[in-house]
Amino acid sequence: MTPVQILFILVAAVTLGAALMVVNARNLVHAALWLIVSFGGVAVFYAMLNAGFLAVAQVVIYIGAIAILMIFAIMMTRNVAGDSSPRFNSSQIIGLVLALALFAGLVWMTLSWSGATTTPMPLDSRADPISQLGSALVSPDGYVLAFELASILLLGALVGALMIAWDRK
Repeated sequence: MTPVQILFILVAAVTLGAALMVVNARNLVHAALWLIVSFGGVAVFYAMLNAGFLAVAQVVIYIGAIAILMIFAIMMTRNVAGDSSPRFNSSQIIGLVLALALFAGLVWMTLSWSGATTTPMPLDSRADPISQLGSALVSPDGYVLAFELASILLLGALVGALMIAWDRK
């Protein structure tokens, strides 16, 4: 194994571990801090892919703004130490089954798609890399699958945030 592969495996393990801790942390402040670690791992992936702009944008926008804003919002709006709300609810089994079905469908779709085994065309070094990246993100021959999976993930996070913030009175 090359040093880059070893670094990738280590960063992937830390990023996935931090993402699991975000979901399983009992304290919301700790979950937000684990989210910062997870965002940092994604920034390292961008740096490993020689996408310096995306790495810096990940650090500045997600770590520097969104995660810190979440920590301030949690600290200002909720009694974190005395949170007595139930950790699990009755819809947990249904959510788990739906999540596993969605994951199985995404795995099946990825494995049956011919584009999963081909490598995207390299970016031209003479042109503007940001415009090429934008074109590659939405091109069927580029990174459209990763782009759409990220949009599904963000939609799920939005629905989860709405469910948490919903006032049930």
